[in-house]
Amino acid sequence: MTDSIEHHRSARATLATVAASAGVSIATVSKVLNGRTDVAPATRSRVKTLLEQHHYVARRAEPVDVAGAGERPPTVELLFHEDLNAYGIEVVQGLLDAGDAAGVAVVVSRRPDGERDTGVASQWVSDLAAAGRRAVISVVDQLPEADIAALHRFGLPLVVIDPLNQPTARITSVGSTNFAGGLAATQHLLALSHRRIAYVGGPMTAACNQARLHGYRAAMEEAGADVTDDYVRTGDFLYDNGLREGLALLDLPTPPTAVFAASDETALGVIEAARTRGLRVPEDLSVVGFDDTQLAKLSAPPLTTIRQPLREMGAVAMRTALRLAAGDVLDSHHVELATQLVERRSTARLESPTGVTP
Repeated sequence: MTDSIEHHRSARATLATVAASAGVSIATVSKVLNGRTDVAPATRSRVKTLLEQHHYVARRAEPVDVAGAGERPPTVELLFHEDLNAYGIEVVQGLLDAGDAAGVAVVVSRRPDGERDTGVASQWVSDLAAAGRRAVISVVDQLPEADIAALHRFGLPLVVIDPLNQPTARITSVGSTNFAGGLAATQHLLALSHRRIAYVGGPMTAACNQARLHGYRAAMEEAGADVTDDYVRTGDFLYDNGLREGLALLDLPTPPTAVFAASDETALGVIEAARTRGLRVPEDLSVVGFDDTQLAKLSAPPLTTIRQPLREMGAVAMRTALRLAAGDVLDSHHVELATQLVERRSTARLESPTGVTP
């Protein structure tokens, strides 16, 4: 009881100090903290700046019992940096399921384009803390350094799902065994007697793409199959990239007999490229995807793919974020969940002798 009284007195003193510094009433400061709109913008900005300087909001964001009762359920901010697609829907479902089990609400938002300066980053994070966020989960993209520093100052843990950059000790992240997935996809095609196997992937700078590409190259090298520059195509993980690069591959003097696409969306683009060129999948071209989203099951033919456990990744990210918010110390800053090959009907054994050698 004494601790509760002392904390209450400290908070009242801080509010009074902020109010005096801003030249407003304690009630006005309270309105700003609670997100009320009946405060002039200039006054709101001045009060928020002083709240940050006095670390009042940071105190609100200290580790809490996320399962405890309160006036409103604890919330976690989920950031997307691109348009929501089949990949993102699977991740969100896993996050929502885990959040529901923990009694935590999920607020989905998009990070504005462009780098943030320190002042803007601090204001953004201050707003999150004032709104009662317990943690921030970012899908795919790592936040700008100014945002990461501001989150650290305000005591808001950050977890990144499937980070584009190589995992570091400064950032807690959840991913999958991308190298093993790339290896398994290519070995599957090699086992079907394909040797002219192309790769259509995402950004060259993306760590997950690099790992999938390295897995592809490792399998090809182990089998003694050549990889020409023309057979490695990169861009993004979307349908249009698969269609564009698939057409380019099929127009080569010696086209591939199989393609490993680094996402299901990309694979569907490659399948459409084959149809455009009058080819059949898998009779004339075998295609393997990556992710195992609903698109893989709905594809025609159903897509052989590498299952990336997206829902599980979302659930692990949520549980990890809540552990960090509760002050737990993690055993590892990066967790990778296992991938596995899911065979459907978009791949077949190569019967034509012309496709045995490059």
